[in-house]
Amino acid sequence: MSSRAPRTTASSSRRSPWTAPGADGGGGSVARLREGVRHLRRVWGVFRRQPRAIWWTFAALHAAVFVALTPLMLRGGAEGDLPLYRTWATGALSEGRWPVMDFAWVYPAGALLPVVLPNVLGESLYQLVWLLLVTAANAASLWLLTDRGRRTVDAPAAWWWLLVLFLLSPVAFLRLEAFSAPAVVAALLLLGTRPRVAGALLAVATWVKVWPAAVIAAVVVASRGRATVVRACLWVTLVVVAVVAVGGGLSSVDSFVTMQSDRALQLEAPLATPWLWMAMLGVPGASVYENVGLATREVMGPGDTWAVHGSTQAMGVVMVVLVGLLAVAAAGRARAGRAGAAPEGVGSAGAGPAGAEPAGAGPAGADGAALAGHESRLVLLGALTLAITLIVFNKVGSPQYVLWIAPVVAAGLWADAAAFRAPARIVAWAAGLTTLVFPVLYLPLIDLDPVAVAVLGARNVLLVGLFGWCVLRLVEEALAAWGRELPPRWWSRRVRSVAVAVPAAVLADTTSASSASSLSAVHSRGARRPS
Repeated sequence: MSSRAPRTTASSSRRSPWTAPGADGGGGSVARLREGVRHLRRVWGVFRRQPRAIWWTFAALHAAVFVALTPLMLRGGAEGDLPLYRTWATGALSEGRWPVMDFAWVYPAGALLPVVLPNVLGESLYQLVWLLLVTAANAASLWLLTDRGRRTVDAPAAWWWLLVLFLLSPVAFLRLEAFSAPAVVAALLLLGTRPRVAGALLAVATWVKVWPAAVIAAVVVASRGRATVVRACLWVTLVVVAVVAVGGGLSSVDSFVTMQSDRALQLEAPLATPWLWMAMLGVPGASVYENVGLATREVMGPGDTWAVHGSTQAMGVVMVVLVGLLAVAAAGRARAGRAGAAPEGVGSAGAGPAGAEPAGAGPAGADGAALAGHESRLVLLGALTLAITLIVFNKVGSPQYVLWIAPVVAAGLWADAAAFRAPARIVAWAAGLTTLVFPVLYLPLIDLDPVAVAVLGARNVLLVGLFGWCVLRLVEEALAAWGRELPPRWWSRRVRSVAVAVPAAVLADTTSASSASSLSAVHSRGARRPS
């Protein structure tokens, strides 16, 4: 008899639900995917440890932006908000009609410099010159985040900053925050060793876009170098106001404040979320409409009067309360410093860039380093809290607003990676969702597509969650500064230990030990007492 292979029936080939998936099952694809992810992480780990890898990545990111916009630049065009900026620049240089000088302007007077300067070679090269200036500003901030190019291997803050620039590239390269955000990064990193330069940078950034005023407020309340910073800010302000006065625009120097106060609820603002959902669900009276004069989309609906007319006042009240909390924490730190021992903050100790004096410049030994580290964390936490407040309680909302908080988080990762890991993860996710909303899903959002509305809602939930995290941490700092602790409640522990997934390789080495040791090494090189 000839032997035959046994017949394979459908029942015998069917896999039991209790059998582990093999290479020929659906689980094989999952296994291959996991192995691919592990391989990519290994490759990333090897690449990340190359001394020049971070600069290669910087060059690749900016080259990609140049390449993507090259067809437009060859036609003499511009993208993003740049066509509007170019119109103002052309009117100023060719027609002699200067914003602020000749008419009220939506931006502070200092914004004239980045708006007009790219037009010096003509309208057709406006986009190119703008990108070159932005590249230089980003390079300067990255240079400082890598300790002037000396810390390129163990540099989680620098990698995170590049990640955010990539995730927010549609606005990080094409709006005025492209200049104010790198300036704030540089100012926070120089605050401990060169407070005059830091104060000047913060003042310049504030005269470009108003939001860095929140950082200045935190420095004034919590930093021992406040006097030097304030003097530098006043000098820059006097120069700007004098130039405006010579140009005959002194009456419009504050027009950027009055023009914003008349606006309604903008579509993307976290404060507008309830009315956006009302409009999507068809609630009578709720709708999305276009503000033709400002070229924005706004929302309206039942009960929106208090949000439109009372949000600014509510923001002011919240800001006063938070500044008071920050002042309480700073006073407790100063009292403990006079007693010769720094209070134990909720974060790990380490001398950061925002301290008024570098490690070793205050009380001798470990107490001085701990005091400087606590002050650094307090300044950065205060700056982050006040900046996120400007977003959460603002009736105006735009995608570039995430760049108001990203510079503070980058400086926080540089100073104390463990303490700022949760904000870094939240902001990274918020940045990704922001770009998904604008420009990818913006037209469906205007049409009240449920998916687009849900994505925007998730982004706004992250921002509100970050606000809650900051407030809780600030309360803890204030209590700890006076020797007290927040009662251990379940919600406190969960808010403090927010774990939002983020590309883990970017922050893989951000442990408190490596952060503290690397900061000590950085401040031991060329750090000096501020004059």
